[in-house]
Amino acid sequence: METYTLIVLLLAATIRVATPLLLAALAGMFSERSGVIDLGLEGKMLGAAFAAAAVSATTGSAWLGLGAGVATATALSLLLGVACVTYRGNQVVAAMAVNIMVGGLGPTLAVAWFNLGGQTPQLDAAGQRFTAIVWPWASVARENPFPGLLYAELLSGHNLVVYFAALLVPATAWVLYRTRFGLRLRAVGENPLAVDTAGISVTALRYQAMLISGALCGVAGTYLSVAASSGFVRDMTAGKGYLALAALIFGKWRPYPTLAACVLFAFTDALAARLQGVSLPLVGIVPVQFILALPYLLTVLLLAGFVGRAIAPRAIGVPYSKEK
Repeated sequence: METYTLIVLLLAATIRVATPLLLAALAGMFSERSGVIDLGLEGKMLGAAFAAAAVSATTGSAWLGLGAGVATATALSLLLGVACVTYRGNQVVAAMAVNIMVGGLGPTLAVAWFNLGGQTPQLDAAGQRFTAIVWPWASVARENPFPGLLYAELLSGHNLVVYFAALLVPATAWVLYRTRFGLRLRAVGENPLAVDTAGISVTALRYQAMLISGALCGVAGTYLSVAASSGFVRDMTAGKGYLALAALIFGKWRPYPTLAACVLFAFTDALAARLQGVSLPLVGIVPVQFILALPYLLTVLLLAGFVGRAIAPRAIGVPYSKEK
């Protein structure tokens, strides 16, 4: 019974850890399907995390924090759009510049505004954070291990952003494969010249994709600081934007395989947290450094074995210049 409980708790932790990865991966899916490499996921998430925590701490409203996070990430996404779409700059260099800029700007502003060593004030549960939603009869169902514990831990007890991320996967699949916008978005990532010849603006489509990417990164960053944590700390994304990009590649730029990749990466992260200080048979206590590196090590191993089979959109990373 103890093993069963640990497994359920591990799966519940996996869901929570997978949420920001999934949101960022779906954000990257829209931009990369349009032909724009989105290495700026990390910076947009980090900027949103800081803005959301700062506004939430100042105003006392998690919803205003969410709005600030989305607005900040969208502004950063538009900045990338101007650099990469309008002025046809190098997409990798521009994205890395945004990541570096935000990585230093967030803690600097936090020191200037709050004087707490690069952090924002701690957020309490009275409106400043998105707290867990407890479903009906969850506390009673917990007393019955099966299926009550599954209901209480896996379905109930998550905050609103987790449920939004779960619903976003089928919504993204529907938009990409069942709508005119999705058809045009996929087409502009494969053959922008054909889209332009059909009288559709390549620039407008790519900007729309960047706006969607920014909004979703804003939700992901807000989740990190206002839902999963109780404030902003330096480098709190800890490479999650790059992990999300790896999940997107591993999922071959499709919603449901990307979801599976995010869950797999999140499971290793949640497992690593559970393994700290645990003595394993024939191994003993696993070094903390190896445990912390486990999610990233798995990412490298998986991409080394599968990235060769993943075919990216043909026009990705190629600036489009309208022929005259």
